[in-house]
Amino acid sequence: MNERLVIIPTYNEKENIERITRAVFSLSPAFDVLVVEDNSPDGTAGIVRELQREFPRLFMIERQGKLGLGTAYIAGFKWALECGYEYLFEMDADFSHDPNDLPRLYEACAGGRADVVIGSRYVTGVNVVNWPASRVLMSYLASRYVRYVTGMKVHDATAGFVCYTRAVLETIDLDRIRFKGYAFQIEMKFTAWRLGFRIKEIPIIFTDRTMGTSKMSGGIFNEALWGVITLKCRRTRRRRKE
Repeated sequence: MNERLVIIPTYNEKENIERITRAVFSLSPAFDVLVVEDNSPDGTAGIVRELQREFPRLFMIERQGKLGLGTAYIAGFKWALECGYEYLFEMDADFSHDPNDLPRLYEACAGGRADVVIGSRYVTGVNVVNWPASRVLMSYLASRYVRYVTGMKVHDATAGFVCYTRAVLETIDLDRIRFKGYAFQIEMKFTAWRLGFRIKEIPIIFTDRTMGTSKMSGGIFNEALWGVITLKCRRTRRRRKE
């Protein structure tokens, strides 16, 4: 069985899902794909079912509604662990993450240099294309804010292009991960860091979607803003108890 699985959450991604699937399956080394589909009204699930006839290593979890990015990844992680995968990847469906960077993330993990590898927009400056300057600034400052509040030495804490080793996801209590949006990405990295796992960032170029509709909202950003403080307070309470 393949040891590498790419998890792609989808909601209304009919314009992108076939192209991203074909792009991933064209790579070497080979990656399996799991789509976590949140009952998209645009027919995304039907496109995936058609593709499954062509790609036997394409899998799908169909959920009953739009339940949030974090819960989609948790569902994907649990499925992957049960199936025995060793390297689990988070990736968006909209080509903001270049599938050709997947082998680089894998090599950084498989080479034994890290337990979590982040495709980072900010580790070598600002590598973002087609975002308005205001959004770039908001995202960059959010990551600086996370570094300052938590002490975690990660330049792109909200990144959604990540490789986790099996050991990390088996050690984290996935049922205790509480956030759903940007803060989910921060919480996963913070938890892995707090548990002593090695985190490495490799530079990528992030390109905003050209097809489909962004799922970003002010509520997601606010969750991240206050979620960081919550994570810091939780850690402080645990230290006091210890």
